[in-house]
Amino acid sequence: MHTEVLGRGDGADAATDDAAPTAAPTFAGRFGHHRARDGSRGAPVAIDFDRPHAALVVGKRGYGKSYTLGVLIEEAARTPGVAPVVIDPMGVFRGLEDDASGEAVPTRVVEEPRIRADAIPAANWPALVGTEPDRPVGALVWHAAAAAATLDGMCEVVSDSDATPDVRRAAANRLRRAASWDVFDPDGLDARSLGDGSATVLDCSALDDAPSNAVAAGVAAALYDSRLGRSASDGDGPSHIDRLPWLFVDEAHVFFEGVASAPLRTILTRGRAPGVSLVAATQRPSALPAVAVSQSDLRIVHRLTAGSDIRALAAADPAYVDGDLAASMPTEPGEALVVDDTAEATRTVAIRARDTPHGGSSSRASAVARSVHCGVNATETDE
Repeated sequence: MHTEVLGRGDGADAATDDAAPTAAPTFAGRFGHHRARDGSRGAPVAIDFDRPHAALVVGKRGYGKSYTLGVLIEEAARTPGVAPVVIDPMGVFRGLEDDASGEAVPTRVVEEPRIRADAIPAANWPALVGTEPDRPVGALVWHAAAAAATLDGMCEVVSDSDATPDVRRAAANRLRRAASWDVFDPDGLDARSLGDGSATVLDCSALDDAPSNAVAAGVAAALYDSRLGRSASDGDGPSHIDRLPWLFVDEAHVFFEGVASAPLRTILTRGRAPGVSLVAATQRPSALPAVAVSQSDLRIVHRLTAGSDIRALAAADPAYVDGDLAASMPTEPGEALVVDDTAEATRTVAIRARDTPHGGSSSRASAVARSVHCGVNATETDE
């Protein structure tokens, strides 16, 4: 049976496999099936993992956004030559390391992700700690970040500076606040530790927005720099990974609004040549910068009802998108409208079932009540 590969524009890369109709072509991951206008199930659909992509997954709560992201991560982890990294702000992707149906999904969950302090560019440190770079306190923090590779070293630079006592005190207080986040470590995550081929899930659910942004910014910059062969700041020489990194970011609007925005934008606009991919997922596409939509060559759209969100996507609609986006919007959970800019086509797809447990479902009082009264664990999902 013919399998269409989303993200590939040349028909030669599609596949026909009568012996295994549900198998995906080489370097492509099983994604689902075409959904015909009458609701019937059509031919299988896969996602290309052979080339770098910028992808966007959107949808209102309960219609499958994080579920679909999990499907993509499963397939990326199974693809040779790919290094998936997941920024998980809600802790919903821990189930990827559980036993899977069918082929295993190599996964490790990092419960307390830490990065090097110098993974954050010095110019971004003032914003990270909540000050302006053109104010005395912000300027001192910027200077300290440029002069030292560790948070302790930055504090020493501040202490030894010739700034006024009140400026030194304010800068030191902001750096101590950053230290309290417990996300900075000289031996923190680097590209080599993230590039072993298994899906690395960075569980940021215990972190607030600022430290989560720090982790995302450091990881995004490390993956991008590693593919460019840039030297480590401590002089250890080039840090290069052979596999192609795929960075998956859930609740992406939180990160595009913080210090992670700059390295994420860099991957969006420049990641193709070094081979770095970004998959951003959000319930609020209207909260993303326009570049996050316009630079996405794959847009996976679950149901949206907010006018601002629909308009944000429609503003970047290419000419080949037929009709009104709102009229084409999927209505059922698990269905998605895929805008494939490589093939210059749109497809309605029913997303396949997850092979690992899905952790993105909402808790329900009715399930808790049944569990209490019946003595069983009752779980209901809405995604």
